[in-house]
Amino acid sequence: MAKLSLFERRRRRVRTALRKRGGTRPRLSVHRTGRHIYAQIIDDGQGRTVAAASTLGADASGANVTSAAEVGKRIAEAAKQAGVTTVVFDRGGYLFHGRVKALADAAREGGLEF
Repeated sequence: MAKLSLFERRRRRVRTALRKRGGTRPRLSVHRTGRHIYAQIIDDGQGRTVAAASTLGADASGANVTSAAEVGKRIAEAAKQAGVTTVVFDRGGYLFHGRVKALADAAREGGLEF
């Protein structure tokens, strides 16, 4: 088995902890690149994406903190329309600061509970 990168080890550790604590709640998964940030609410029980939002196609000014906050607001609105109120936050292997934190804070302000 190949040696895992630090990022991959951190991502697996976070995902395992979420499975233990999250139970049956949907997962708010975050992915970021140098240009964009993406958020999905995934129902792992059914294996489908309930809601999604990103900076793709939006009039966002790149992948900065304000754009991430907009994505957080949009994912909260999409979750409300899908009937989801409580989620577990899956930051993946990303540290909880900067854009990831801005997205999470905006999603909480939008009404999601985690």
